[in-house]
Amino acid sequence: MMPRAWPNRRGDASAGSSPDNRLGRPVLLDEMFSGVIAAQLRVRGHDVIAVVEDASLTGLADEQLLAHAAGAGRVLVTANIKDFVPLDQRCKAAGKTHAGIILLSSKAFPQDRSFTGAVTTALDKVLAEALSQADDVTFVHR
Repeated sequence: MMPRAWPNRRGDASAGSSPDNRLGRPVLLDEMFSGVIAAQLRVRGHDVIAVVEDASLTGLADEQLLAHAAGAGRVLVTANIKDFVPLDQRCKAAGKTHAGIILLSSKAFPQDRSFTGAVTTALDKVLAEALSQADDVTFVHR
């Protein structure tokens, strides 16, 4: 099955996962996501690194992190909606591009005992669904 391209618009993402249909672009998890989530996604066939796994990325300003992800061709996954939505808008207004942003709401994914499993499952579904396009912003819901 050929992966579908994500539309170049903001939208919801949810679909079933298939081991033969993996994200063709690498992913960078923002620092609120653990290395455990990255490891679980790698086991499922995704090219994922977490900020917490690379000391040179920990503590970078949002603009720097997005620029790093863009330079590495990695889609950035973050729960920092309040900062990254305006940052995306500023980038587009300035004619700058990025490799894509995937947003997870902390309301939909509260940091309780189910957080790691819920985030891993949701991201696996989104990443298996389709290839992202540069400058896409995708909201993930449970």
